[in-house]
Amino acid sequence: MNNVNMNKALLEMQRMAAQAQMQPNTAVKHVPDEGSPKSFTELLQTAVNNVNEAQQHSGKLKKSFEMGDPNVDLPQVMMASQKAGVAFKGMLEVRNQLLQAYKDVMSMSV
Repeated sequence: MNNVNMNKALLEMQRMAAQAQMQPNTAVKHVPDEGSPKSFTELLQTAVNNVNEAQQHSGKLKKSFEMGDPNVDLPQVMMASQKAGVAFKGMLEVRNQLLQAYKDVMSMSV
């Protein structure tokens, strides 16, 4: 997978993480402009942070619902939980692809 495809995949994951945070149609905070490329490390760190934020938000909603907060209803909790799960599965798949690419590169003969 080349850098352009990996960057697109990470940007897509960031968009999914933003949606998981219940902010539809909003831009992710740290999405780079087309004219200002960021390092792969920065993109990956941003994607991981966005997935983490989605999971934390889901956890807070679950806890609020369990404590009987009248402003939090079950469908809202379930949607946040599912969105966080999808974001995590996407990040896990990217990790698996990165590990496979690393193994492929390391097994190449020079």
